[in-house]
Amino acid sequence: MTTAPTAGTERMTLLAALNASLRTALAEDPRTLLMGEDIGRLGGVFRVTDGLQKDFGDERVMDTPLAESGIVGTAIGLALNGFRPVVEIQFDGFVFPAYDQIVTQLAKMHARSRGRVRLPVVIRIPYGGAIGAVEHHSESPETLFAHVAGLRVMSPSNPSDAYWMLQEAVRSDDPVIFLEPKRRYYDTGEVDVAARPHPQGARVVRAGSDLTLAAYGPMVATCLDAAAAASEEGHDLEVVDLRSISPIDFDTLVRSVGRTGRLVIAHEAPVFFGAGAEIAARVTERCFYQLEAPVLRVGGFHSPYPPSRLEDAYLPGLDRVLDAVDRALAA
Repeated sequence: MTTAPTAGTERMTLLAALNASLRTALAEDPRTLLMGEDIGRLGGVFRVTDGLQKDFGDERVMDTPLAESGIVGTAIGLALNGFRPVVEIQFDGFVFPAYDQIVTQLAKMHARSRGRVRLPVVIRIPYGGAIGAVEHHSESPETLFAHVAGLRVMSPSNPSDAYWMLQEAVRSDDPVIFLEPKRRYYDTGEVDVAARPHPQGARVVRAGSDLTLAAYGPMVATCLDAAAAASEEGHDLEVVDLRSISPIDFDTLVRSVGRTGRLVIAHEAPVFFGAGAEIAARVTERCFYQLEAPVLRVGGFHSPYPPSRLEDAYLPGLDRVLDAVDRALAA
């Protein structure tokens, strides 16, 4: 069987939504190829590609050597020859051997060729912590990619977005870093594989009037929990899921902050030079006269990711988000 998922709404995990999205991409376009370590017979370490090699063959779903630079370099060559490769990096901390290929070749070839060359490569990276993993398995490297012109950086927070955002990434002619929040792989939600989604960009996932909470990927659920907890204290918080880290939909965020007058940004990555710093600066520039308090950031500490027994103290959780909310509301 090599068909795309049938139409209709289905409740599935974020992981299953990614699998269904890849199945759709393979069925719709014979130029789409999947590449990565153990993604074929094993179905990947998280089983995101489970069953795809059996249904589409080992020339479409390819197990590769353990060599991230070679994987991405091969994908670039395939893209130059008309294919649309989707690469899986097993864990966030394993992407750095390929960083040279991504930054010096993948991100720059379109500009270097004055627009004549397109590199439609998607690099899927499970990222983030809270799974009790060992060193190099819980990194949040999004800022390292977002700083590089020529790359799109995306991160879904729920199964529906996982399905449709991966579809958009595969169809894009630009290279995309697709960050999958591994701690949310088994979160469930409704996915309609027939309905085309609203345009990509930030989305208000909870309306509110007192303060805006902005997040992406794994921290969106935490911010929704924070908004629910704050409502018990009489505070009405709005939650914005950014979805894209590069580019960022500042217009949606600015409209939200214009209504609420306050902004707290949350991400797992360290606060120091993190995505929140850029967001805070841009929003402050555009909302200076609407802001009633300084923009606050919540994130990881400026230190290497700790051993798993200490990650609960390192990662921003409900209490740290609510503390920032309290400080912003008290200002």
